Amino acid sequence: MKIIDRYIIKKYLGTFSFMLILLSIVVLVIDVQQKIPRIENAKLIDPKLDLTYFLIHFYPFWIINLVMTFLSVLVFISVIYFTSRLANNTEIVAIISSGASFHRFAKPYLLTSLFIAVLSLGINHFVLPWANIQKNQLEAYTYNAANKEKVLGTAPVSAQLSRTEYIFINSWNKREKRGSGFIFQKFDKNRKMIYELKASDVLWDNTKKKFILNSYLEKTINSDDSEKLANGYELIKSYGHDPDELFPNELLGQNKTTPELLKFIKRETEKGNSNLNAHLNELYQRTSMPISIVILTFLALSLSSQKKRGGLGINLALGISLAFVFVFSFEALKVVSENKSMSPVLAMWFPNIVFFPLAAYLYLKRANQ
Repeated sequence: MKIIDRYIIKKYLGTFSFMLILLSIVVLVIDVQQKIPRIENAKLIDPKLDLTYFLIHFYPFWIINLVMTFLSVLVFISVIYFTSRLANNTEIVAIISSGASFHRFAKPYLLTSLFIAVLSLGINHFVLPWANIQKNQLEAYTYNAANKEKVLGTAPVSAQLSRTEYIFINSWNKREKRGSGFIFQKFDKNRKMIYELKASDVLWDNTKKKFILNSYLEKTINSDDSEKLANGYELIKSYGHDPDELFPNELLGQNKTTPELLKFIKRETEKGNSNLNAHLNELYQRTSMPISIVILTFLALSLSSQKKRGGLGINLALGISLAFVFVFSFEALKVVSENKSMSPVLAMWFPNIVFFPLAAYLYLKRANQ
């Protein structure tokens, strides 16, 4: 059986690698062709942002993100493809007829899927965030005008520094990291304002790692409701974090390794921030997706290990349909979770909760035939 184990593992990894490379090339070509006009527009903002620059500094990291997103689906279709070919060539019948049980036949499937799942876990938690940092620096330039403006343009922002401290900026440019209409407010435990700082303009100084406030007005409210006022032309302030941390977008969670993401979520929770579902989805998905590799491997094995009328075609059609349902359910549940209609941990594990009993039932049914 060791020779057969090596044969199946070779088939598994060979088919998976082929589909991985094929998908990467096809999707890369399609995406580049689609986004060439937007990349050419980016060159107007910064002359270095030409197609060659994107091919070197953006697309390799974009491909890593894409592959990790669809890894479990690639595994599922790969297992269906090569197992169907084994079944059509009556190789599975020969192996079972030699005295091996179906459970023994499934052993190399388990070992290989566990290997890919463990590798995927490590990449998701520690390598993918590094790739996302590189990708997200340029991804906004590939968006349409409306979405690009949301990421790089000017918009009102706010931050809760603690349960009693808040920042509001009426107009903040995320790319230039400057804005106007700055307000900082501090309250006591009875929710009475005790301090307010206003400035007409605000700028992030990346060298000093501090905010520079121009034309500011300070107001301190004493316990007897009297007010102490102070003003000036320039004031340098630190609020503990840079603008990307204070005014995070949905991409921030992607850029952090799991230990960093856990610290960020803990800090935001302590501050009283309740809008963390997008980051929690990112956290739980990093583990649930690799686990789905093992589940989908056994589901694919159960569906394709018998010779059927229609052969490989019917198995692939069924596999692609189930893969679509699996991916769509993840994306749909993300939206549901971000709208606070379902807890993030349940949303990101729900596809596995549904597919695991299905895979177990079909596997046991096939093993007992």
